[in-house]
Amino acid sequence: MPQVTDVVLDTRLTRQMSVGMKAYAAELAARLPRVAPDLRFASLSRGENFSADEQIGMPWALARMRPRLTHFLSVYAPLLAPAPFAITVHDLIHLRHPAFFKKKVGWYYQTIVRAVCARAARVITDDERTVEDLKRFLGVAREKIRVIPLGCDDAYLREREPFRAARPFFLYAGNHRQHKDLPTLLAAWAALPAHLDADLYLTGENDLPPERQPTRALGAVRFLGDVATEELARFYGSCVALVHPALCEGFGLPMLEAGAAGAAVLACEDAAPTVLRPYVECFAAGDVAGLRALMERALAGDPVLQARRAALRGAARGLTWDRCAAATAEVYREVLAECRS
Repeated sequence: MPQVTDVVLDTRLTRQMSVGMKAYAAELAARLPRVAPDLRFASLSRGENFSADEQIGMPWALARMRPRLTHFLSVYAPLLAPAPFAITVHDLIHLRHPAFFKKKVGWYYQTIVRAVCARAARVITDDERTVEDLKRFLGVAREKIRVIPLGCDDAYLREREPFRAARPFFLYAGNHRQHKDLPTLLAAWAALPAHLDADLYLTGENDLPPERQPTRALGAVRFLGDVATEELARFYGSCVALVHPALCEGFGLPMLEAGAAGAAVLACEDAAPTVLRPYVECFAAGDVAGLRALMERALAGDPVLQARRAALRGAARGLTWDRCAAATAEVYREVLAECRS
């Protein structure tokens, strides 16, 4: 008699998924069988988002496989998947800041994602901040939401040769979408006192129009392009601080990675992950003067910032992908136990 599959994982890595969403899916798929040997796993890896494969092929495949539970690892899920299932919703930034995104994205969340969440046995999210958003925007009942912080890539836990920079530098790691609020970071850096020597490094390509290119007498803006994990870890370990000005985040993996690699973190107050918030220096959204003051303190070696930097490293290193996978497996066991009763 064939063994019953306990959990089918939706392991698709599609072009609509962000870097963080792909990392989450890949890490859980790799680690769950090891951290939860009592559960039998299978995966589905075919089907582009918004396609017939996703909306028809996946439910059909799941009906044939008859798993005890399915976990959709992103919001790109079939509307009529066989129950029971869990879904991960990393954030609802598209609904909190609709002006920054196409209208059809908000429609997708308000219709498809809302309907899938209504049928889900559990809705998993990364941070306590998103719990209220799930209730407010999608009507998800609090009792079926589970908060599981993300994990840090092992590469950021290893000691390595530091990056040798010509002068002290601040670092931003992430995309350049509007809600990341890069203008606040650029303005704060440009407003640093003229006698301070500091560069600003940003991952990604230089997509700033000429009139928005900031300048300083002592320092320059450097766009790094695509940065490999090992190289990014060296930047994290050598910067004065990682600066994360985003108006909000679902979790904010760069802040976790930077902290684990030994960086201080300066972040918008609604972007810092709840589990790391006590160790992050925060400023109000769009507060150029507040961020500039924090950058000055970081350049001066402020002892409070240095103490928080050390505490952040310890806290960040405890947030591993194994821990994330093990906590997720506990959610599976919870749902499976309910199904048996």
